Amino acid sequence: MSTEKFYYDNKIVKYFAYATILWGVVGMLVGLIASLQLVFPSLNMGIQYITFSRIRPLHTNAVIFAFVGNGIFMGVYYSLQRLLKARMFSDLLSNINFWGWQLIIVSAAITLPLGFTTGKEYAELEWPIDIAITLIWVVFGINFVGTLIKRRERHIYVAIWFYIATLVTIAVLHIVNSFELPISLFKSYSWYAGVQDALVQWWYGHNAVAFFLTTPYLGLMYYFMPKAAERPVYSYKLSIIHFWALTFLYIWAGPHHLLYTALPDWAQTIGVAFSFMLIAPSWGGMVNGLLTLRGAWDKVRDNIVLKFMVVAVTCYGMSTFEGPMLSLKNINAIAHYTDWIVGHVHIGALGWNGFLTFGILYWLIPRMFRTELYSKKLANIHFWIGSLGIILYSLPLYWAGFTQSLMWKEFTEEGILKYPNFLETVTNILPMYALRSVGGTLYLVGALILVYNIVKTVKSGNFLANEEAEAAPLDKNFTPASSEGWHRYFERKPVIMVVTSLLVILIGGMVEIIPTFLIKSNIPTISSVKPYTPLELQGRDIYVRDGCYTCHSQMVRPFRSETVRYGEYSKAGEFVYDHPFQWGSKRTGPDLHRVGGKYPDSWHYNHMIDPESMSPGSIMPTYPWLYDQNIDVSTTPAKIRAMQTLGVPYAVGYDLKANDDLWKQADEIVARLQKDNPKIKVNKEKEIIALIAYLQRLGTDIKLQKKGN
Repeated sequence: MSTEKFYYDNKIVKYFAYATILWGVVGMLVGLIASLQLVFPSLNMGIQYITFSRIRPLHTNAVIFAFVGNGIFMGVYYSLQRLLKARMFSDLLSNINFWGWQLIIVSAAITLPLGFTTGKEYAELEWPIDIAITLIWVVFGINFVGTLIKRRERHIYVAIWFYIATLVTIAVLHIVNSFELPISLFKSYSWYAGVQDALVQWWYGHNAVAFFLTTPYLGLMYYFMPKAAERPVYSYKLSIIHFWALTFLYIWAGPHHLLYTALPDWAQTIGVAFSFMLIAPSWGGMVNGLLTLRGAWDKVRDNIVLKFMVVAVTCYGMSTFEGPMLSLKNINAIAHYTDWIVGHVHIGALGWNGFLTFGILYWLIPRMFRTELYSKKLANIHFWIGSLGIILYSLPLYWAGFTQSLMWKEFTEEGILKYPNFLETVTNILPMYALRSVGGTLYLVGALILVYNIVKTVKSGNFLANEEAEAAPLDKNFTPASSEGWHRYFERKPVIMVVTSLLVILIGGMVEIIPTFLIKSNIPTISSVKPYTPLELQGRDIYVRDGCYTCHSQMVRPFRSETVRYGEYSKAGEFVYDHPFQWGSKRTGPDLHRVGGKYPDSWHYNHMIDPESMSPGSIMPTYPWLYDQNIDVSTTPAKIRAMQTLGVPYAVGYDLKANDDLWKQADEIVARLQKDNPKIKVNKEKEIIALIAYLQRLGTDIKLQKKGN
């Protein structure tokens, strides 16, 4: 059969490689600043756009979608062409994919510090950007599937299986979680509320980790590690088990983020069971990766690419063992809401995603520029500094997590909390926060060494934009051998594999999510729970805008230590009007679900402008802009109408008189403030009044027994 000449597109790979490096440094730098703000609160500088609660979501989005996202596209665009022996389906679509993704990243970098956020972790971007993400993902999907169809290689290699799972699953996750009702260009409300919103969010949140931070990088591992080692993948059969088991099981695991919450017990149990089962396929993948180096371990000592990849795969194994362990209820009761989780996440982010990306860059750039890496010595320095950075980052946070949990739960012999003041549990771990920042600094320095090394490599080389290749077209008369295995059929039918992968991931999602919407008993109603007043609704939106959920939870779990500290444990029916939910995932500050009525209005007034005046030693930022900015009452009618559309039972026509009630309640708060402290002079139009109204409402809809301090 005659062969055809064609050209691989290296230019698009180069673009994504450069973007990966750029956004990696930016994301790490923002993360370092955020970590230092916990040690030195003065670094917040009272500026709303750089305060911790605004830039922490910027950091997570920059690392996940900018650094790792561009790394995915870089690796996929390079490997897919070679595995299928075909240029990408469309150069135009490739470029739209690149520039569209960068525009999305820039939009996130602008809007998040400005406070335009949905308040849902890893999904904070507002609805116009969500639409843009959908469109660019469709562009990527068309380009990807089009390349599959025009391929010259009959069988689809294992790396592509994982790319396919990523393509279909991320599309489903993003669309389902992004159902929201816009009320303005940069403000929307989640279509879901309370328990339902929490379940959908962490079904999305955990599987964003699974299918954006894990499956595409497993595909990259299966391509680049054998290439670097010049060895075939250890086991074809193990790769089949790894792929299908991981794809099926992962999608069920989201509820383990909501253990001991108001989520129905049956959903929590499903999350625990499937999370624990994930150990098997995850470690199967790790073993398959590491054993690919069989007979090549002598190369690891001298090959910097393999060094990064070995550590990356090892960190993948560590994270995917720890994750199922953390999903067990007895361990989760210790770890959840503590810095243990932050340490766990960064073993994956810094070790698995970061180091595998670095290894690929060190392998890829010299080949595209037809030269040698500028300095293997610098790359080795990067490896050791980065490895030390991972250790110094994560271990202090594990220690901090254990410390937090033990202090939160410890009682004296008399049966009272030994540390009733939550702030004691924060100040005690500040040295761990400082050491974490040292680790982050080392990791960033390593990344900057990579930047220098890559720049020098590029300057010494000659870039090959269109790499010539030759292959025979597919034989239309091909007849499979009778002894061919069943999976070979899937490998010849990419569309069938796409559809099958979609069906496999839909099963778990539908089983978990649909019952919470259709079976009313999952969320028992509470007659005393009423909608937020217009002023409270405005205050809640300010709370979300300023990222208070990044440090405070609103979920009292049914533990003695928590009910004594905070009050009655949280009920599912209390959150039916919360769009979005605000249960949080980290307690740098105390839980706020029962804070309503705990302090006078003047305490909140003084606390927001100077936290240390109320809580000496506090690391909370100041929020001076709340005392300067006016409540945007022009949005009140639209917000009320949106809530009515979402099922919140405001009276018909209430949107027309909502602001009258808003000002009436604002007058009452101003009067109480002046009664508490005549020196307080504040205009009722200021945002602090709305925020006080919201905080004083929290947890007051049900009759509570006063507990704790």
